[in-house]
Amino acid sequence: METEKFLKILARQYPTERSVITELVNTQAILNLPKGTEHFITDIHGEYEQFTHVLRNGSGSIWQKIEDVFGNAETEDVKKDLATLIYYPSERLEYIRSRVKNIDNWYTVAIHRLVQMVKRVSSKYTRSHVRKMMSRDFAYIIEELITEKEELDDKKAYYNAIIHTVLSVGAAEQLIVAMCRLIQCLVIYRLHIIGDIYDRGPAPSMIMDVLMEHHSVDIQWGNHDIVWMGAAAGQRACIATVLRTSVHYHTMDVLEDAYGINLRPFVTFALRTYQGTDRERLHHAAVIMQYKLEGQLIKQYPEFGMERRRFLETIDAALATVTIDGKEWQLNSIDFPTIDSADPYKLSADEQEVMNRLVSSFVHCEKLQNHVRFLFENGSLYKVYNGNLLYHGCVPLAADGTFAQVNVFGKTCSGKALFDELERWARKGFFAKPGSKEKKKGEDILWYLWTGPYSPVFGKDRMTSFERVYVDDKTAHHETKNTYYNKLEDSSVIDAILTEFGLDTNSAHIVNGHVPQKVKKGETPIKCGGKLLIIDGGFASAYHETTGIAGYTLVSNSHGMKLVVHKKFESIQAAIFNQSDIISDTITVETFPSRRYMRDTEPGKEMQEHVANLEQLLEAYRAGTISPVSEL
Repeated sequence: METEKFLKILARQYPTERSVITELVNTQAILNLPKGTEHFITDIHGEYEQFTHVLRNGSGSIWQKIEDVFGNAETEDVKKDLATLIYYPSERLEYIRSRVKNIDNWYTVAIHRLVQMVKRVSSKYTRSHVRKMMSRDFAYIIEELITEKEELDDKKAYYNAIIHTVLSVGAAEQLIVAMCRLIQCLVIYRLHIIGDIYDRGPAPSMIMDVLMEHHSVDIQWGNHDIVWMGAAAGQRACIATVLRTSVHYHTMDVLEDAYGINLRPFVTFALRTYQGTDRERLHHAAVIMQYKLEGQLIKQYPEFGMERRRFLETIDAALATVTIDGKEWQLNSIDFPTIDSADPYKLSADEQEVMNRLVSSFVHCEKLQNHVRFLFENGSLYKVYNGNLLYHGCVPLAADGTFAQVNVFGKTCSGKALFDELERWARKGFFAKPGSKEKKKGEDILWYLWTGPYSPVFGKDRMTSFERVYVDDKTAHHETKNTYYNKLEDSSVIDAILTEFGLDTNSAHIVNGHVPQKVKKGETPIKCGGKLLIIDGGFASAYHETTGIAGYTLVSNSHGMKLVVHKKFESIQAAIFNQSDIISDTITVETFPSRRYMRDTEPGKEMQEHVANLEQLLEAYRAGTISPVSEL
């Protein structure tokens, strides 16, 4: 009965036998196209210029297509010029226009070359898919140019007339831009962001704008994304943390200029209340508010297991010491004017007023709310896609290497169930009814995800931001990583994780970021014989000295998987005017035994289910058990 009901619903979409056959033929054909190229990027940390360049060049994928099409038929200079045009069409055209005398000839040659490129990058897609990716204004023209054969005498005049007319009506540059953007879209089928878009770098909001315009993207939340998501939800400890990190990384302009967050009350309070340089005053004010608010949460939720981080009451101003984990540490400052020894975690009246204003600014910032809503709608704590498991940080493990048992509001969870339960609450923190208990608990889970000892996006026992500000002894700054990071080469543990998420241990990979790999010290991102790939190579400039490179990205096409090792990117301006691309090396991770097709992918599995349903509907039409909708 249920099957018949479903088939009748499907019949509304395919009301005749012929429409079913047409859809079956089309879907079966798509299943036999090569798998689309996937692009993996992690730990971007606000580095807009490097990110947008890597995105535009597909981590070298576009250059490879140029080599495939033109090879030795064109000089290196010609190919570099074409690559730069594809990466930055509008900017490059403006540069060319002022330097070329016969611009129409230049336009003609560029269009011919771009047509060849579009033909190449569209070869693994259906015409329908390519058409959807095209600019509406130029869809007809581009489709005619890439489907007609200019070398045939019968079509030569027709083909040339299209280009001549485009030139004569002054539309050459718009057409060139449209084709370049189409190439960028088609060269990458799916973009995976493995977390940490925010913090450190200068332009996370610009990166979010780019991602919101991308044709196919998913995001696995990182801890630095989570804390901004919590702040946007109105979680006060998250807001204080975002404020502290913005002061620490000199990125307060992201809050003020990019998002329009009013920081004047906070700055005025900090400069009036604390001592030291202006930046020190701002930092002290943010840190103390953060640890007061965190202390309140730790007391409210003993199941979080973070009682050891409630240490403000141990501060001895006379001795300038603080006791943490039973050990006394010397403080470099006793400038704590807002801490009341009788109730050290209570915000002062001034701090409360500052926080109230910040909460209002964060929750009413339309741009931030749109960005965070996009993160929720297109993101998750993990994703299983095309036989790979994607997450930012780790799968929390106990000391013996088994899945850690974690108490989430009275429910004990581990492994995949822990991810699912934490994500369920995180979504409530943003989407539940304002003022409800569920929203409050969800907001607080967002904070726990940022800094909790068994958070899958944090993966450490503590976050020592207080100690780093107030204790000079660096042994106090130590943060112990979760057992997961000691088991990266243990195949039994990695196989257990893959099995837990329903993946084949013989073919699947785990892809995560979070921990920069110190390449210059011999660390490799390829762990456990290639089953685990930690592709954080220090994309953010703050990590370049640590890692010795400027980031990894991962590319997976129908033939295999390769890591791309990036050198430091000079600038977008240099790329446009000097044609300086990112210098990258590649490391082959895996070459597939046979080429992979759409039928081998996640979308392909859905298509195969669709085919099975269509076959049932066709059989029902022919057996007369269901009449075509037009006859009902």
